[in-house]
Amino acid sequence: QVHLAESGGGLVQAGDSLRLSCVVSGLTFGTEAMGWFRQAPGKEREVIAAITQTGDNTHYEDSVKGRFIVSRDNSRKTVFLHMNSLNTEDTAVYYCNALSATNEPEYTWGQGTQVTIFS
Repeated sequence: QVHLAESGGGLVQAGDSLRLSCVVSGLTFGTEAMGWFRQAPGKEREVIAAITQTGDNTHYEDSVKGRFIVSRDNSRKTVFLHMNSLNTEDTAVYYCNALSATNEPEYTWGQGTQVTIFS
């Protein structure tokens, strides 16, 4: 059974940084592309960052491009999201998941981690 465990969220001021982590178990981590998603209040969950199996390619949604960096450590079965220059519009619950060939989430969601930005 695949288990996704996100952590690292918190309440921070606009302009600050956070690093999120997602530890994955129950699958062969190094064979999966991974993505970070977020769901803001009243909105649908959306993918904001993706990273290939080896970490050599990444992709970002426009609103986070240049501020967020996705990385992974396959030896620790962990994917990270480094978030810089946070603003109030980044307030959301953040999730990770493996990505299918069409960038759809593949497994049951974890509990997510809450990120709240105040100005």
